[in-house]
Order: sequence, then C-alpha cells, then structure tokens
Amino acid sequence: MLTTFGMITPMVAVIGLVIVLVIVGPGKLPGLGKALGQGIKDFKNETKGDAERDS
Repeated sequence: MLTTFGMITPMVAVIGLVIVLVIVGPGKLPGLGKALGQGIKDFKNETKGDAERDS
C-alpha cells in the first residue's frame, strides 16, 4: 500500500466534507467558508505588513 504523508486523497476529502456537513449543517457551510477565507486573507495581509514594517 502506498503511503501518502501530507497529501489529501480524494477519499479523505470526501470523508472530511461529510463530517463537516454533519457538524455544521449545510445551511451554515457558505458562511463558514467565507469566514475561513477572510481569516486567511487577513493573516496574509498582516504577515505581509509586518515584513514591510521591519524593512
């Protein structure tokens, strides 16, 4: 059997999505995705801003 360390296979992604749907519910999933995307965007902006201030 091939081991894939650090890689997400399609089967793992499907299982993860099903678990998230059961916990969160399909109605709140778009809001959760939007909040996650905004958090990542803010994090990138803050890390970029810190690097510019240090220079």
